[in-house]
Parts: sequence; structure tokens; C-alpha cells
Amino acid sequence: MIDYVTQKFPQIFSTLLFIAFIFNIFLAFILIFLEHRAASSTWAWLLVLFFLPIAGFILYLLFGRQIQRQKLFRLDEEDKVALETIINEQITALDRNLLHEPTAEIEQHKDMIRMMLINQPAFLTTDNKVDVFTDGRKKFDRLIKDILEAKHHVHFQYYIFKKDGIGLEIIDALEQKLKEGIEVKILYDDMGSRTLTLSKFKQFKKLGGQVEAFFPSILPLINFRLNNRNHRKIVVIDGHIGYVGGFNVGDEYLGFNKRFGYWRDPHLRIEGDAVNALQLRFMLDWNSQSNRNYMTNKPEYFPDVKSNGSVGIQIASSGPDDKWQQIKYGYLKMIADAKKSIYIQTPYFIPDESFLDSLKVAALSGVNVNIMIPNKPDHPFVYWATYSNVAELLNTGAKVFIYENGFLHAKTIVIDDEVASVGTANMDVRSFDLNFEVNAFMYNHEMAVKVRKTFEEDVKVSSELTEEIYSQRTTWIKFKEGFARLISPIL
Repeated sequence: MIDYVTQKFPQIFSTLLFIAFIFNIFLAFILIFLEHRAASSTWAWLLVLFFLPIAGFILYLLFGRQIQRQKLFRLDEEDKVALETIINEQITALDRNLLHEPTAEIEQHKDMIRMMLINQPAFLTTDNKVDVFTDGRKKFDRLIKDILEAKHHVHFQYYIFKKDGIGLEIIDALEQKLKEGIEVKILYDDMGSRTLTLSKFKQFKKLGGQVEAFFPSILPLINFRLNNRNHRKIVVIDGHIGYVGGFNVGDEYLGFNKRFGYWRDPHLRIEGDAVNALQLRFMLDWNSQSNRNYMTNKPEYFPDVKSNGSVGIQIASSGPDDKWQQIKYGYLKMIADAKKSIYIQTPYFIPDESFLDSLKVAALSGVNVNIMIPNKPDHPFVYWATYSNVAELLNTGAKVFIYENGFLHAKTIVIDDEVASVGTANMDVRSFDLNFEVNAFMYNHEMAVKVRKTFEEDVKVSSELTEEIYSQRTTWIKFKEGFARLISPIL
């Protein structure tokens, strides 16, 4: 029997290799002819498939499959018509110069506002009051205070939610509100929050809380939508207060992780009509995953908000189900419109050629381009691709800073002290094309200056990367950069 198996093994092995080869040919056909990928992404996946025949197939199933260009997020027909009416009215007002008392920043960038209205419910609101938090403890203290003062509902959505110290603080506050009869909904991403399961919310659900996981796994750590995650962070309280930004929920975001140290991240607290846009985004995300507790357009969710603010905001979202890469287009439009200065902070800088070229053009045209990245990786391949990409801008006159005071997780861009964007989208292919993201684009001098000044404060605890310093990197670093750049389209 052993001799028989030994004799047959080469034949069995050859058969398996042939099957793997056929699968690879089939997947290559899909990549080239059926999926509308960027050429760089297509070549990267072909490289994986043909150099790792069996493992490549498994990696493609987990990471490579695209979401069909179908609408995962649907509105009731009546709500859809009402929203389209608002969007069309704003487009018409922009085209005919009929905006009511536009600020100088809105007037200057109305073509960008118009672009953001196309294909997305990124309606413009102008009555917003905004607070910026860059310290995790301060942000969560204010969030918990707002939760404890809620009168009707708390809608809570995070990519990463850990039931550690800060996570338990938040759960305690939410459960207290449930005991008072307040509606509480939690939506978390199943892979981002992979240590979390619905079974860990027994007490929360017993008190009447509702919780859902976005794109849940079929089996633990086996998820065929692994590559498309909901990276948004949104909280809406009573339809009056909204939070959006980069902080997740976990003790490391308070600086308790020894590896990363202090965690530097921007997060916005908004009062005003922009909260309606955050509420709508939460509702769409929630309804895409919950068939039991479907949200409808209740007046209590979208109340009339009286704010003494004057910040113009568009809440833009994007994801692999969309026709346009809305947030990326917003970034590109800001770069193209910049006349004096551009300030960018991002933990991951792996853009496509269009994004990289736009920054090169801006810098070569005399625009003061400044980019800041962290000094340590949370994902090694991503870091070395980031390091290589920012260095490519040095000979154009752009300035590159390496943040040395912990980990920089900011996703911000500011131009000309006129427009600022803060949100969840990094400057990389994953955020532009694979993840579900949300950003606040603010047309306001005061807010743009505030975000720009945080950059300048961070420069004080950063080192500058120069061409001379970059040229002195070791051969090992050059190898890591080269490999990271090769696979960057699928990172």
C-alpha cells in the first residue's frame, strides 16, 4: 500500500499543480477582462497568482475579489427623491450664482462643491460649529459627556472597537442611557474589531441595545470580504451632535501602547446641519447590515438644528460600491486648486500616479507643499512604500517631515488656509478604492488655519527628511522599499 501511494504521489502532485494552473488562468482572465481594475493592481495580482499558484488563489479569494458595482446602501424611494431634490437645488444654485450669502471660501471653491455633489449626497451646510480634538483622552472625555447628556438616541459606529479600558467606559455610558430608555445602536467592522463578537454584548442587548457587525465573517477569521472594510468612525447624538475623524476605540488611542507611544489623531465634534449628513451615512450603513431593526427617516433622527456656527461643510463618503472615488477626487481637486500652500498629514502615503503627479505639479509650480508621516510602522510593507513615495517628492521642492512624538494617524489636508479635510481616508489605494470611508470637507478660513497650525505644532516634534538623508539609506532599506513598491497596488 505504501509503495502504491509513493508511486502515485508524483501523479497526484502533477494533477494538483495542473488544477492550480487552470485556476490561475481563470482568475487572470477575470482580472484582465471582467474586473475594471487599475493596470498597476492587475499586474500586482498577476504577479501573486503566477509566482504563488495555490497560495495566490487563496489570497485572491480573501483579498482580491471586488464588490460588484451595485448599491449596498439603499434609500426608500421617497427619501431618495427628497435627497435628490436637495442636491439638484444646490447644483442649480451653484451654477446660477444663487447661493444664499456664500462665504469667501465657498464662493472661491464652488466648483469643488459642485463636483462633490455629483453621485453622492454630499450636500453643503453652512451653519456648523466645529471643535477639533487631537488628543484621545480629551476626545473621549467629551464624547462620553455628550453620550451621558443624550435625550433620544446615540448612534455609534467605529472600525475598531475594543472592550478594554476606554471601550468599557463607553459601554458603561451607553448602558446607562439604555436604562433611561434612550435608543442606542452600535455598528462595528467585523475584521477591524476582530477580537469582538456579538456574544460579548449580552448585557447591552438585554437592556435593549442594538448591535451589528459590518460584513461579518462566516467562520472566525475567514471572511471573503476581508479586503473591503468599513473604516468609518461616526457618532450621532440626538441628531444635534456628530463626531467624525480618525480615532478608533481602544487603549492604544490613548497612548497606552508602548510600541506606538502617544497617538496623534484629529477628530471633529460638529453641531449644525452637517450632523444630518452623518446621520444619513450611519443609517445607510446600519440598514445594509440589519434586517431586524431597519432604520427609517424619523423626524427625531433629523431634527431642526439651531447652531450659531458658520463653517461650511460637505460630508463625503466613498467605497468600492461607488462609481467615483469621491474622497480621492476631493483631495485631487484641493491640490489642483491650491495657489499658496498644501499641508498633508497621513500615516500611509501610497497613492496612485495621478495623486503623486498632482503634488509634483503643485510643488514645481511654486506651491508650498508639506507632508508629514510617522516615524514608525504599524504595517511594515505599507511604511516602506510610504517612505519611498514621499521621498520621490523631495526633488520637486516639497518638504517632508517625520513625526517623532509617537504615532501619527492623522488624515488631513489643508490648502491656502481656505479648505480643510479631516476624516477617515488615508492617502492610499486602500482608502480610495477598497474601504468604506467618510470625510468632512470644510470651507472656512478659521478651521483651515486651525488644522494648519496643528501641523506646524507637530513640526516642532518632527525631523525633516532631506535628499541628502534619504540618499544615505542602507541597501536593506532600499530592498524593502523596492519590494513594498512592487506590491503597493494591493496593500
